[in-house]
Amino acid sequence: MAEVSPITQQITKDNCDIGSAASVDFSLEEVGDCLVYNRHGVVVPFKKLYQDRKAIVIFVRNFLCYSCKEYVEDLSKIPREILQAGNINLVVIGQSAPQHIESFCSLTGYPYEIYVDPERCIYQKLGLKREAKFTQSGHNSPHVKSGLFTGQMKSIWRAMTSPAFDFQGDLNQQGGAMIVGPGSNIHFFHCDMNHLDHMPINWLLQLAGVQQTLDFSHKHKIIHV
Repeated sequence: MAEVSPITQQITKDNCDIGSAASVDFSLEEVGDCLVYNRHGVVVPFKKLYQDRKAIVIFVRNFLCYSCKEYVEDLSKIPREILQAGNINLVVIGQSAPQHIESFCSLTGYPYEIYVDPERCIYQKLGLKREAKFTQSGHNSPHVKSGLFTGQMKSIWRAMTSPAFDFQGDLNQQGGAMIVGPGSNIHFFHCDMNHLDHMPINWLLQLAGVQQTLDFSHKHKIIHV
């Protein structure tokens, strides 16, 4: 990825495009009071995740979504020392029940902070979309390895073989990403337009102040589930 200057502009949730200098039109204080659950069912306020240091927060569609799974697999490859050096929290938030967190982490190898917002309180207050709109960028995710048909078949199979057969969240809900903190500072906000419209991880890291570029080429073996 070509080297570019760090971006710290705030953008609106209406266009969800990089480059707008307008302030986001939601109250971080209000969003910060929403509750999230960890894998043990312990409840914490959302603001606790970014109060003391900068956080990259990724909102995934649902834990059965194949593109979200593969995106989080790449998040798991970020070396811990890079995050520690930048004093950055990496947080994934889903919208399933807490009972699904452990299996999702085992499946993806994700070792960092992860929570769920089962009532979609944060999703709604941030204005994350509940419909898919396909765009040019949405077809070029550098982190999705599976094709549409294969990916959907994997998702259905995981749903059928799950101990608790459910879709682990609202299937219409789209995800997003934000860089926030410490305190009430919002550095970046992006709404996913569809299940392939994830922000490239290297770009998010750079926006958070990380200068190192990571290799997410998919030369490794693809594990079929």
